[in-house]
Amino acid sequence: MRRQDLEHILRSASVIAGDLDVLIVGSQSILGSYDETDLPDAAYASIEVDVTFFDDPDNTKSDTVDGLIGEDSMFHAEHGYYAQGVDLTTAVLPAGWRDRIVPYTGPGANGATGHCLDVHDLVVSKLVAYREKDFEFAHALLQAGLVDPDLLIERAQLLAVPVKRQSVVSWVLAWKKKYE
Repeated sequence: MRRQDLEHILRSASVIAGDLDVLIVGSQSILGSYDETDLPDAAYASIEVDVTFFDDPDNTKSDTVDGLIGEDSMFHAEHGYYAQGVDLTTAVLPAGWRDRIVPYTGPGANGATGHCLDVHDLVVSKLVAYREKDFEFAHALLQAGLVDPDLLIERAQLLAVPVKRQSVVSWVLAWKKKYE
């Protein structure tokens, strides 16, 4: 996915939801911090953008976005990428993540702002998800020097659930031992 694709999704999702503030919680949140030309391929390979909204207590906005421009929609068929409407609790994030949000807008967003996760919060949430594709994502960003393993450990310490905290710390320590 490219930033212009993210801007298209921001524009579309904001119109559908009637809300200019779109929260991006999945891997493509990385595009708020880095242009795709600065990223390893594994970091921007996804064709989906996980979107939600700060003011959407019953998920009406995200569900509507998902229905209209989500997977297998006409939008997806036409553009080759889509928005996955998710619940705000989909990503398990370190305490204080809202204070570290990276706002992103661009010329194609038509006034919409993507509130993207800080890269370290993003990688921690991907490691909590514990899927192979998430490990590949984290590894690619670490190898490229775009995230700091020690800061990942600090952020992991801010997770509320001890077993998730320990899982992330263990993965990062193993990565450091193997690659540093």
